[in-house]
Amino acid sequence: MSESVSEAPAEAVAESEPEYDPAAPAPLDVPRTPTGNAEVDAQLERLADTDHLATDGHVEVYEDVHRGLRDALTALDARPGPTVPGGHPTAAPR
Repeated sequence: MSESVSEAPAEAVAESEPEYDPAAPAPLDVPRTPTGNAEVDAQLERLADTDHLATDGHVEVYEDVHRGLRDALTALDARPGPTVPGGHPTAAPR
């Protein structure tokens, strides 16, 4: 009888401790410093979604963020800016 009493607390401890699962979601704790550009900052914050996903779910988030960052850069190229002079002469006119 003393054997069954001494085993009970050990079993209770084993059941209450969660098993280590290396594939379980875990926060990456990578700091995300704001850039000052709202579109870029929103994409960087989207990376936080990976903290709650298993590793195989990261690809979808990374691809979405990459697409958003690419779109933000493309939008910068499309904005009107100062006019650029035509051509630069390579030699002095004669």
